Amino acid sequence: MELNRKRILVTFLMHLGDLTLTTPFIHALREAAPNSHISMLVDEKLKDVVLNNPHLDEVLTIDKKGRDNSLLALIACAHNLSKMKFDILINLHPNERCSFLDALTRVKQRAGTCNVWFKPFWDIYTPLDRSRHAADMYLDVLTQLGVKELKHSGLEIFPGEEDTAAAQAFWSTVGVDPEDQLIGFNIGSAVITKRWAPERFARVADTLAERGYKIVFFGGGMDEEMVEEARGFMKAPAIKATGSFTIGQLAAAMRRCSLIITNDSGPMHVAISQKVPIVALYGPSHTDLYGPYTNLATIVRADPPCDGCAAGMRHTCQDRKMECMTRLTVEQVLAACDKWLNPKQEEMRQEQEAADLKAEPSQRQKNQTLSRLR
Repeated sequence: MELNRKRILVTFLMHLGDLTLTTPFIHALREAAPNSHISMLVDEKLKDVVLNNPHLDEVLTIDKKGRDNSLLALIACAHNLSKMKFDILINLHPNERCSFLDALTRVKQRAGTCNVWFKPFWDIYTPLDRSRHAADMYLDVLTQLGVKELKHSGLEIFPGEEDTAAAQAFWSTVGVDPEDQLIGFNIGSAVITKRWAPERFARVADTLAERGYKIVFFGGGMDEEMVEEARGFMKAPAIKATGSFTIGQLAAAMRRCSLIITNDSGPMHVAISQKVPIVALYGPSHTDLYGPYTNLATIVRADPPCDGCAAGMRHTCQDRKMECMTRLTVEQVLAACDKWLNPKQEEMRQEQEAADLKAEPSQRQKNQTLSRLR
């Protein structure tokens, strides 16, 4: 398929981590189609993931769980998309909502994946290769469309100037000085079987605080109860940033950290997008498919591994007292932290960041537009 000099619409209406994992695809698509107008349709509450991305010309949003959560609303959105006269539509996930919307949108060619019920509407169906890491799975869609060289810089979220200013203002308000070394904690997850115990996070945080690091807890509003529980177990003070940031502000704030210790969740991928080293605690998820998409990560798992839990996205361990997380120890996590909290590893991190920046093409001089479909 010829992608250059076209009007291209990419559609993706999944969750925070999933959307962040599409950013290598966005970069590679721009490299393959430098003269195309590329738009992306996303859920309104997650728009910060792709807003300010220099590889996109336009971000379109729908409120999929709010005003656009009905068949009539989706039909209206498809009508508005049709008026934009796209040449190519590429869908990256086979969920029913997005497939329905795409099937109703008039375009010259539909490509990518879709729900099986909507395959007759697709001109070029590109099935997702579930044996690959999720980010590579999306990139493979381009390979199936004839792109021979996939150039990208890993996960990328680009905080705006206002996001950076908001993060800096927060750090100033809570007393973080320029010389302070911050270690961030992301202890929440929407999936209970992916959560490590708050009291164990507290023990890790106290140990690192004794070494002179300042501790900050990130996460969304849904994580506040877990964060308060962890802080209640701690002897040292800890900064609470939970629920304080938009996604763009969270990315800018995480950039300030020397290390982030995290469960397998969406904010983990946000941290990776900022080239911050992470220690990732994994239980039931398959790391080859859903692990950190970066070299700046140490994955910690129960030792010996919990037999049978890491099977794609099946969380069977809940019926087995979540052994894959409960047998993961404080000592393991601290040993993983030690790999990053020394001068040699910091030098490695800076070299990796410099290499990523060198590989990054100069940002195109343009104004990205943001539009709600209704």
